[in-house]
Amino acid sequence: MTRQKIAATLFAALLPVAALADGHSIGDPEAGAEVFKKECSKCHMVGEGAKNRVGPELNRVFGRAAGHVEDFKYSKGMIRMGADGLTWTLETLDPYLTNPRALVSGTKMSYKGLKDETARGDLLAYLRTFSDQPQNIPEAEPTALAEGNPVLAPEVLALVGDAAYGEYLSSECKTCHQADGSDQGIPSITSWPEEDFVIAMHAYKQQLRPHPVMQMMAGRLNDEEIAALAAYYAAIE
Repeated sequence: MTRQKIAATLFAALLPVAALADGHSIGDPEAGAEVFKKECSKCHMVGEGAKNRVGPELNRVFGRAAGHVEDFKYSKGMIRMGADGLTWTLETLDPYLTNPRALVSGTKMSYKGLKDETARGDLLAYLRTFSDQPQNIPEAEPTALAEGNPVLAPEVLALVGDAAYGEYLSSECKTCHQADGSDQGIPSITSWPEEDFVIAMHAYKQQLRPHPVMQMMAGRLNDEEIAALAAYYAAIE
């Protein structure tokens, strides 16, 4: 088990992870700006012109692998966690802000942690405004592909999906993505062109797109199931 998985298991048992599925449940970014000024600004910068200080700049922190800001000298512990696969998401930043040393052993971050759940949510909402939209859920707009397309046989793209079967499979998708096409912090996939849907799902399946939840979801699906979901969502007006 990697250190990231150990840390995730620990925090799942010990900390009430905030419901971070949509923008409204995360917090108030305007209040978060004040939290950042009070709690973070002595060491970190964010926004236009942000530079590394005692801590790394925090633009586009969501989706970033730990220990990967250019020209910043990280601790060995942070570099090790990044190599193990730790990526900064809402779910990993929340426990890190609560107690940095509990998540990353040997971190240089001397901050003792932000215990107030509301303040953490506000701060996360603020930092999220400096990351890709919609912020990390998934990591960018659903039509934006990672560098390089997945390797797909022509017959995979040629599959004609069964929309009725796709509707049956979509129940799990709808726990996050709204069927009516509304964007509540999670991008809409309604009326998405079938080929774009198929390519994106296989990009997650082949781990070209880095979002761990979507990688897991796509990994459960076979070619026919992906085609069926693509047909169903493309047909929704």
